[in-house]
Amino acid sequence: MSDADDAVRRRTAAVAEYRKKLLQHKELEARVRTARENLRGSKKEFNKTEDDLKSLQSVGQIIGEVLRPLDNERLIVKASSGPRYVVGCRSKVDKEKLTSGTRVVLDMTTLTIMRALPREVDPVVYNMLHEDPGNISYSAVGGLGDQIRELRESIELPLMNPELFLREGIKPP
Repeated sequence: MSDADDAVRRRTAAVAEYRKKLLQHKELEARVRTARENLRGSKKEFNKTEDDLKSLQSVGQIIGEVLRPLDNERLIVKASSGPRYVVGCRSKVDKEKLTSGTRVVLDMTTLTIMRALPREVDPVVYNMLHEDPGNISYSAVGGLGDQIRELRESIELPLMNPELFLREGIKPP
């Protein structure tokens, strides 16, 4: 019986050791996962810092606007300082996006289009677009009855009932 008891004790000890090692393995996997996430974040931060550093060290660039394309390779661009240039385009820039009126960045020395910029937006207009109008009705606005009536006649009526204007031979505003 002592051999059987000894075997059971060894088996129990081996199972306990296995559980302990399994728990350690799971903890190490979690630590490796968090370390990889930290590494990924650090790499992103490093790349952003590198880009910022390159932009600080680089020569300034000119902002311009595409007036019209000449052919597949060249475009006429009006620089923000005034003059117009016939310029080429960097190979990484999508030429399909370079239509008339597109804002672009030109290299200061070669006058090559480096990238396309988004449309220029007035901050005041941008803030108005993202402003919450709320739930205010006309009845909540006091003392402006004439202005509200004019608003309804000039804006709401043409939008809601354009056929009234067309019937009278007036183009809806």
